[in-house]
Amino acid sequence: MRSAVDNPFNPGSDVVPLVWAGRTVQLEDWRAVLRPRLIHGLPERGRTILGEPGLGKSALVRKIAAEAAENGDWVTPQIRVPSGSDPLKLVADALLQLAHAAGLASRREKRLDDLLGRVQSVAASGVSLALRESRGPNPHVALTQLLVEIGLAAMSKGVVCLVHVDEVQNISDDAALSQLLIALGDAITHRTTVTVPGGLEVEQSLPIAVYLTGLPEFEDRAGAKKGATFARRFATTVLQAIDDDDLTQALHEFVIHGWETADGAGRSTRVHMTQDAVATLVDLCRGEPFLFQLAGQQAWYAGQGPLITADQVAAGWRTAQREATAHVERILGRLPQRERELLEAMAELPAADRRLTTIAHRAGFSTAAAAGPTSQRLDTVRGIIQRGKKYSFRHRAVEAYLTSDWPEVE
Repeated sequence: MRSAVDNPFNPGSDVVPLVWAGRTVQLEDWRAVLRPRLIHGLPERGRTILGEPGLGKSALVRKIAAEAAENGDWVTPQIRVPSGSDPLKLVADALLQLAHAAGLASRREKRLDDLLGRVQSVAASGVSLALRESRGPNPHVALTQLLVEIGLAAMSKGVVCLVHVDEVQNISDDAALSQLLIALGDAITHRTTVTVPGGLEVEQSLPIAVYLTGLPEFEDRAGAKKGATFARRFATTVLQAIDDDDLTQALHEFVIHGWETADGAGRSTRVHMTQDAVATLVDLCRGEPFLFQLAGQQAWYAGQGPLITADQVAAGWRTAQREATAHVERILGRLPQRERELLEAMAELPAADRRLTTIAHRAGFSTAAAAGPTSQRLDTVRGIIQRGKKYSFRHRAVEAYLTSDWPEVE
């Protein structure tokens, strides 16, 4: 009854899981703000979604992209940037696919033929020296021009063009990063003149939505290279853990109606979950989307019958403890030494004593002021802690790992 084929949980990266939890603010931003404004020709910034590994950045934007495609919008494939690669080549190739979908190649205009040829050169050579010396606009200008043409075609069809660039922290070349941000930023801020009913001419923005996803340190690099321009053109969100209520709601279908699955005899049946099982699963994953999917996946495999119990959730989690531990250790392992030391000092203190002065002293800082920049990065850039009169943890899996026996379970 419960087989690998029917398992609705998927902790794999970039996959939109069937059991979706939370992120309502970001989804509503697309549904109620970004898309409606773009359809009406109103200006909107791009969106940068950042966060520590396992918070579901890529899955979130792929879910948005899937909804966009269902509405008839034009969506690029997920443009994942491997370390050391040229992002302009990857974006150019994706835009050529969009241009084909938009029918630009079939218009047989010399201007468009030349532009498509130039972007094909970018897709082949990126920002190489040979390309820079070739005739025609610079690579980033060619990308902007093609994206504008795609945006104009999307406007005429009443749809939105959505571009998703993932793993943006891997863009190590400053010139490539600068050109990419300028190309995308110039396209989303481009305005065109249209004639509205009554014969009036007005300026409208193009329906181009750009999502950048990656690790938190990207904002530092982008801000350093583009300064205020990047902030004006892209609104940044640092994802945090999902509320327990949202995780519980995501499992509501299992408790009330059951999850529909095949029974092996050509018929369908339903797999339910006890309320105790839901509470156990939610407690174990500590708000982490990756751990939520991992715990659900292993709980599904821990039995065969139509009811998932708390004991099965615990049994499944035991098989996943090593992976859960490695997940949190990867997050901690990415931190600079002083950030890690401040976190560990904070974890050693009772919650009531977690004030900056006490934390700084325990972590070996000379003064509280000296610890200020480190604590600020852990808060505003990484989203791991919450500063205030008393400090607290936002990243509940990191807190549990540092302050308890988690992920061990009785």
